[in-house]
Amino acid sequence: MAGGLFLCATPIGNLEDITLRVIRTLKEADLIAAEDTRNSIKLLNHFEITTPMTSYHEYNKYDKADYLVRLMSEGKTVACITDAGTPGISDPGEVLVQKALEAGIPVTSLPGPAACITALTMSGLSTRRFCFEAFLPPDKKERARILEELKGETRTILLYEAPHHLKETLTQLGDALGGERRISVCRELTKKHETLLQTTLAGALEYFTENEPRGEFVLVIAGRDPREARQEEIGAWEKMSIEEHMKLYESRGVDRKEAMKLVAKDRGVSRRDIYRELLY
Repeated sequence: MAGGLFLCATPIGNLEDITLRVIRTLKEADLIAAEDTRNSIKLLNHFEITTPMTSYHEYNKYDKADYLVRLMSEGKTVACITDAGTPGISDPGEVLVQKALEAGIPVTSLPGPAACITALTMSGLSTRRFCFEAFLPPDKKERARILEELKGETRTILLYEAPHHLKETLTQLGDALGGERRISVCRELTKKHETLLQTTLAGALEYFTENEPRGEFVLVIAGRDPREARQEEIGAWEKMSIEEHMKLYESRGVDRKEAMKLVAKDRGVSRRDIYRELLY
């Protein structure tokens, strides 16, 4: 096997979800960088993989990444795995990829399980456009900022959440997005007790108030109805003068000529009408 970095997706629950290519790569690599070696040894033992492991986690990701890059620069092959799922998605693998590419080291991602995609495809909500927020930030101000951004999000929203924070998060989401917003709550994906709850944010909070949350959760939330967002925009424009409407676009870096086109389109009139109004 040629030297380089191989991102190996591992099962998020069911061990049968690992690919033959990942098993072969883990066996042939010179070293496996694992997020938690105590957790990963169970997987390696199950598939009789004896490749040496080293820890690579959130608290050593910068120094350890430098060490791993040096090894790969010498021709070694490193396979990166996380506790579960695809490395590089909301985990330290992102830093290792960046440093490897900066050093000119080839990076290959071996496709496989990802909890966010698994949940999205089984949610029953729109899959054409979506955004992934992972875990909401613990800092109150930063969390409030993200929730404010999500109010206007028209794409399907995916979040991860731990059981002990679920009810608080559902409460905050309901306050920000409205209790009637649709949600699919996916729990313990691919595992024996996998469940899917299709309801509203208010309904989900009620359910988990009566039933103590257990396991790991992926929340798939319907985006805001674009028609509703459009009507709100139109309502805001109707309260503005044409000059104020122009300044709104100009403040975003749009030149005056293009702003006139956009204002005319918003108001359903011709650019000549806007030009005339601005002259008088």
